[in-house]
Formats: sequence, C-alpha cells, structure tokens
Amino acid sequence: METAEFRRHAHALVDWMADYLERVETYPVRAQVKPGEIAARLPLAPPEEGEPMERIVRDFERDVLPGMTHWQHPSFFAYFPANSSPPSVLAEMLTATLGAQCMLWQTSPAATEMETRVLDWLRQLIGLPEGFTGVIQDSASSAILCAILTARERATGWRANEEGLAAGPPLTVYCSTETHSATEKDAKVAGLGRRNVRKIAVDERFALRPDALEAAIVEDRAAGAVPACVVASLGTTGVGAMDPLRPIGEVCRRHGVWLHVDAAWAGSALLLPEHRALLDGIEHVDSFVFNPHKWLFTNFDCSAHFVRDPRALVRTLEILPAFLDTRERPQVIDYRDWSVPLGRRFRALKLWFVLRSYGAAELRRRIAAHIALAGELETWLTAAPDFELTAPRSLALLNFRYRPRGLDDPAALDRLNERLLAALNDSGALYLTQNRVRGRYSIRVSIGQRATERRHVEAAWQRIQETARALGA
Repeated sequence: METAEFRRHAHALVDWMADYLERVETYPVRAQVKPGEIAARLPLAPPEEGEPMERIVRDFERDVLPGMTHWQHPSFFAYFPANSSPPSVLAEMLTATLGAQCMLWQTSPAATEMETRVLDWLRQLIGLPEGFTGVIQDSASSAILCAILTARERATGWRANEEGLAAGPPLTVYCSTETHSATEKDAKVAGLGRRNVRKIAVDERFALRPDALEAAIVEDRAAGAVPACVVASLGTTGVGAMDPLRPIGEVCRRHGVWLHVDAAWAGSALLLPEHRALLDGIEHVDSFVFNPHKWLFTNFDCSAHFVRDPRALVRTLEILPAFLDTRERPQVIDYRDWSVPLGRRFRALKLWFVLRSYGAAELRRRIAAHIALAGELETWLTAAPDFELTAPRSLALLNFRYRPRGLDDPAALDRLNERLLAALNDSGALYLTQNRVRGRYSIRVSIGQRATERRHVEAAWQRIQETARALGA
C-alpha cells in the first residue's frame, strides 16, 4: 500500500471510528451470534492475491462486527469496564504507526523516560507515598506474577531462579476466598503449586481476616513450609471487598512475608481523596497494582505496577545476553527487566494523552459520577419489595437478586435469577455478569463505562424490573 492510498483509507477509518463512538449504543451490547457463526463466514484458506481495502473493510462490517461485544457501550455493566476514550485511541494510532519495540532505553529513550514520569504522576494522583516506583504491565495478573516471583526469590535466598524449587521446602501464598483467580494461576506458573495457595476466611464484609491469616502462616511454618507472599485485594472481582491493609501488613512484617496489593479496579477510585483511607497501612506494602485500562479511560492494556524495591524485581527477572547489553545500561532503566516479556509496546503514550487531555479534575469528576450512579441504583434496589442486595455496595459495584414474595426455596431462587440474567443479556439492551455470593446466585452490576449516563442506568433498572416480574408471573 502506497502512502497516498494509506492516507485515503486512514481518513475513512477515522471517520468510521468517530461514527462508531457516536452510534455504539445502537448496537446490541453483547454479540448476538451462536458459537461457530463468525468462523463459518471466514474462508478456510488464506487469499493468494491481495484484495482491495474497500472489500476488507466491508467484510469487517458484515462478518466481524456482528460477533463483537461492545465494551464501550454505555449499557455495558458486566465484569469490570475496559474503558477506551478518544485521546487514548488517538495515542494508540500513533503507537501503531511508530511501531517501536521499547524493551531497552536505547531502543526508544522517549518511551522509557515517559513511562517513568507518567507512572510517577499516577503515584501522586492515587496517593501512594514516595518510595514506590512504577512500571506498566499488560495486566494485574502479570503484576501478581511478578510479585510472587520476587517473593519466591526472597524467600529462597535468591536461589530458586538458579536451582529450582525441588530441593527446598514448599513455599506458600495467601489470599482471601474472594481474591481473583489470577493468584492461583500465577502460583502455578511460578512453580509453587496450586495446593500451596491458602484461601483465608473473610469477615461479614467479605474482607480477609488478619487473625485467620496469621493463624495460617503460623501453622504452615510449623509444618515446615516457608510463607512467601500475601496478595491482599482492594476491590475483589465478585463483590468489591476491601482487605484491611494495616493489620494484614503488620502480620506480614512480623513473619517476613511479601505483601502485594491488587487494586486492579478500585485503585482508580483513589484519585478521590475521600477514598484514600483504603491505603491505611500502605507503609507495610511491598508492591501495588491498579489498571488504568479498567476505570481510567485508557485502552487495554495498561496496568500500573508499583514496587518499593525495584532492585529486587530486576534481580528476579534480569537476564543479560550480549545483544541486550548497552553502553547506557548503568545510567538508565531498561524496562525489559521489570516484567516477564522481553518485548514492550509504547504503552505510556496513551496514558500521557489521557492524563493531559482530561486532567485530574475531570477524571475525578467522572469516577465520582459512576459511584453516585451506583448509589442511586442501590437506593432503587433496596426500595423494591421483590429485590434484595446480596452484598454491600462497593464503590460502583453491586450484587442483587430478584426475590418475589412467597418464593423462598434457595434452588428455585437460583434458577429464577439465572433465567433472569439470561433474558436480560440475550435482549442485547444491557450486559450483566453472574456471581455467587455466599452460595446464592446473584446478578452483578458494574458501572464505569466512559459514556454511561443516568438515563442508561435508569433504563437498565426498568428493564430488570419488567423482565423479572414477567418471569416471576
């Protein structure tokens, strides 16, 4: 493709993207296709000759778009948001055009130095104290893996990378029963073994109990295991539970255990000073992560991982073949030593665009607005005689179920709410997620999409009521 042709198609695609953002709420939120339907539209063999871009774009609209779930739809209330925004999209276009592989300072100095600076902007914005240094990971799951790997090395006297784990005692990892499954997966990847992950009991608000944590650590140590890492959560996936960092951190310090905090979703709310109390005890934390690609209007992937001791992270992950050694190495950061992959995209650019385009004040306003909308929905739910919350609201996250009068059988209530969720999601008008809260089938609502307004939440609540009562009747 020649530059002139590229320019013509690029202009057309930018127009398409702008139109898409304007009309996204006219699409069904969740893709309305059956398994295999999109694959059936795609040829079994690759094309022998090149095809005109007009045909490719036409086929994208005809064959691909129907199979997309529209995460940027204002009625997307499932999972957690994976927010995009116009300034972030523009930055991604530049990143793709530059096509840089930013593994070393030398391979793109601006990418490295911008990453260092914007991560420190984020540190300031969420109230992390000085002494934390940031790096962009692809996801919070990768940050947890880095924490477990570093904790593994520290717990084995920096021998596991060289000698493996077979000769030593088992290493144990601790999290609550509500913690994201990434902790279990990362313990498997790190070679610790899933059965060495201890799921600690929670209190009435689903937060990890520090007394139960300490009892588990003491028991494991007495049995000959080495407690290595605790993964605490600020905003668990299911109910948004907030683990108390200070008492957990005090337990970790007493027993020499690494403390990592997973605030993947809720960390963005720390931009609001009224939520900074969640950081009480941060002085005991070794590493911390939150995802701007969830609730800070920055395209996936962009996970902000902060560490108190960067040297420990680098010592865990560094490997230095001759082709990666550079003359600037003693003076600069080479972020390829701060994460598992060697290759790195220029992810800091979109974060720089977002922070400069919106400014801290507007970001705070938008996050506060989402929390306020969730509070309003909570009011409507609690006022309805045939609905109930199954967990306390956490920021912009709610769990509820339909419970018509006279229906008390637990299994029947589960079946009814499962049918309700299926009917709502199949409608294409909104998208919600299933959950289990203390064994009860629940419907989970997460408000945080960039374009969501009160009218979208109000329309969702109206449809939930109408659909539920039709099923109940």
